[in-house]
Amino acid sequence: MQRKNLSLENRCPRPSWRIAILLLLFSGAFAEDPGFHDNVVIVLDASGSMEGAMPGGRTKMLAAKLALKEVLRRLPPTTRVGLVVFSAMGLKDPWVQPLGSSGDNAALERVIDGLQPHGGTPLGAYMKIGADRLLEERARLFGYGTFRLLVVTDGEAEDQELVDRFTPDVMSRGITLDVIGVGMRGAHTLARRVHSYRAANDPAALRQALAEVLAEVGGGDNEASEDAFAVIAPLPAELAAAALRALSVFRNQPIGGIEPPGRDVAVQDNPPSSLPIQRVPVEEKVFLKYHKLIVAAFVFIIVLIGLLKRKT
Repeated sequence: MQRKNLSLENRCPRPSWRIAILLLLFSGAFAEDPGFHDNVVIVLDASGSMEGAMPGGRTKMLAAKLALKEVLRRLPPTTRVGLVVFSAMGLKDPWVQPLGSSGDNAALERVIDGLQPHGGTPLGAYMKIGADRLLEERARLFGYGTFRLLVVTDGEAEDQELVDRFTPDVMSRGITLDVIGVGMRGAHTLARRVHSYRAANDPAALRQALAEVLAEVGGGDNEASEDAFAVIAPLPAELAAAALRALSVFRNQPIGGIEPPGRDVAVQDNPPSSLPIQRVPVEEKVFLKYHKLIVAAFVFIIVLIGLLKRKT
């Protein structure tokens, strides 16, 4: 009787097929759009001070609208943009453009045109809202893609304690944080605390600043993300799936350990300076405590399988 070759290579599909199996297992994450994407959330200040004039006579808000529409039109299809706006008059849902949606560009531009400055500057609360959405998307895609938070504002936050608290947390999670200061007399307090800061003191500078930030999108390491999938390719499908589930939780918890305000609640002119603390479930505490051990165990298994494969 002829014996079949039961080497590890023949028993397991090739890496490309292994990845395909993983994508099928996680059809909820990749079925709609399996490609690599750059994910950007723009936090736009629509507070009352945005009615102030810039050189040339345009208001800061009008200059921001025109620049934003022009830049968004030029984005490649691989860039997905979410737009969250705070303090605009009568705006019920701050998510003018939800991240990942494939809405009508003309409809989006009409909503942008209708934004009217009003109210204060709860910048910290909305930085958290934008960052949490990026982390949620990163967990859903198991880190496949790039993730950037762009803040466009003309003034200091009224919830500065939240800005101070959330900024280092956002940056420590691997989210690129950019800030554009619109028509400010001096540099914003975030200027030396973020990945990039640009001062835009006239409409042309604002348009250029937005274009420069979004031109940097796509500079992420696509090959590194693909390599991450290649590394787990030799694993049995069930084990690789478990690895992805565990690793997707790592560093994707909400910023500051608290939940953002609900999207179905009307935006308040003067939201509270502090947000309710979320109680972290016991199982999540256990994972966060031992996540390094879990990651090390997966790395050990991958190396061991690699060594066994070489010997066979």
